[in-house]
Amino acid sequence: MEAVILADVLRRAGAEVTVASVEQQLEVEAYGGTRLVADTFISTCSTEIFDLVALPGGMPGSARLRDCEVLQKITSRQAEEKRLYGAICAAPAVTLLPWGLLKRKQTTCHPAFIDKISSFRAVKTNTQVSGELTTSRGPGTSFEFAICLVEQLFGEPVAREIGERLLMNPTGDDPKRQEFNEVGWSLDRTPQVLIPIANGSEEIEVVTLIDILRRAKVNVVVASVEKSAQVLASSGTKIVADKLINATSDSIFDLIILPGGTAGAERLHKSKILKKLLKEQESAGRIFGAICSSPAVLQKQGLIKDRKATAHPAVLDKLKDGVNDAQVVIDGKLITSQGLATAIQFSLAIVSKLFGHARARSVAEGLVYQYPRS
Repeated sequence: MEAVILADVLRRAGAEVTVASVEQQLEVEAYGGTRLVADTFISTCSTEIFDLVALPGGMPGSARLRDCEVLQKITSRQAEEKRLYGAICAAPAVTLLPWGLLKRKQTTCHPAFIDKISSFRAVKTNTQVSGELTTSRGPGTSFEFAICLVEQLFGEPVAREIGERLLMNPTGDDPKRQEFNEVGWSLDRTPQVLIPIANGSEEIEVVTLIDILRRAKVNVVVASVEKSAQVLASSGTKIVADKLINATSDSIFDLIILPGGTAGAERLHKSKILKKLLKEQESAGRIFGAICSSPAVLQKQGLIKDRKATAHPAVLDKLKDGVNDAQVVIDGKLITSQGLATAIQFSLAIVSKLFGHARARSVAEGLVYQYPRS
């Protein structure tokens, strides 16, 4: 989540972002099993000058970053030459601290690692700026971290605009979740969930759904509707699916969730196999849903019917009975959400319906995401 949200948000602001692998191969397996493909190897970046070097967290990812000599030299030079650098989650304590790059810096990090930082310098704010260094606490603070970096690079007006486009600033009176025609979703087995993806799918939503559902111990299958398992998401992130959609055609899933992205949603809509799976899902009374642009796909396929739903503000008017004052809307066994920054709330709402509020709250705590106690 941290790597993808950082890259996506910075690219939306106009930054030229290079995602570099410190491994022997470009494809890396992130926390939760998400497979991403980097743009290049870290060795190709050794002589370049960057305006910002930002390190995602996760374990053992932060330790692997720490052990990369090329990355250490790049980041140390960044600090010495007074250019921006940052780290989130475990990376401040596990990566920057051994490199000596937290000296005389107020620093925050994931609560599980905060005791590694000197009590005189450790702070518990979600995001902390100390000179050229910016640190943050975890996946749940990734948007705030990324927007803070955008503000330093491009200025406050750009940061505010990007935050609004990410749907980070809903009006204070809007409830995060509304539910109609409440029914139970709990199962007596591990839930099986399908997340179909396509070229142009919104990477923030794809990765957030995969990450949070797997943290909650859901069996998630990511299936590409393209001819290749690798897709190019809407902001340039390369994601590798577990399988192609045709390999799922005879499978039964407890839940099918469509990520958004305008181009990606259209490609999901054109998949005959996915259309068949969704029709069977609705006919059998099983759970399905969509986020961002994709509720419009469900609408076009006649699957929303008379149920309440929400979507990205740009496509909300395409829904027959759209709800515009909630981040997440549940109606029976249909769940929809606005998109982008609401993907965390959307994913946690699914966890809550499948397993109960306590499981959702436990996952939220690991993310360092503020979630209601009841």
